[in-house]
Amino acid sequence: MKRIAIDMDEVIADFHPKMLSAVNAHFSLTLTHDELNLFRLRHEKPDMLAEIMRLAGHPEFFADLAVIADSQRVIGELSKQYEVFITTAAMEVPTSFNAKFRWLNEHFPQIKPSNIVFCGNKSIINADYMIDDNAHNFVDFCGEGLLYTAPHNLHVTGYRRVKNWQEIETLLL
Repeated sequence: MKRIAIDMDEVIADFHPKMLSAVNAHFSLTLTHDELNLFRLRHEKPDMLAEIMRLAGHPEFFADLAVIADSQRVIGELSKQYEVFITTAAMEVPTSFNAKFRWLNEHFPQIKPSNIVFCGNKSIINADYMIDDNAHNFVDFCGEGLLYTAPHNLHVTGYRRVKNWQEIETLLL
């Protein structure tokens, strides 16, 4: 059975709207969805990014994220033909472990706890496909990376891109 590794944030959990709201409230800003790019801030405003990561470090920040449309249904169907793993780079925000685990159990109960991988470097993942919004996770990955479209990766090239879960369904089923 082939394996699929699926990222959590911005692929099945809608992280960006909550982060946008938190950033705008904390810094008294009015950024739009497209203007908040945490990857760009890493180079342009590292001090601001550090403060944003402190906001995301609240133990319950990840507990109530919305589910990305159609991800539950499609992952249920994928699970019939593939071994599915959730792979989240939780080491970036270690205080998120408990909230992420509870969130996954609530919204994706069909994923066994043994198929949830909290990691840092995703190159350790052995799968045929990885669906992720962050292309740097594909660099040393042994399978095919499928880049899930997000505001921060619109200019990234070199990978097959998927815009939504309907496209993933068509591609992999």
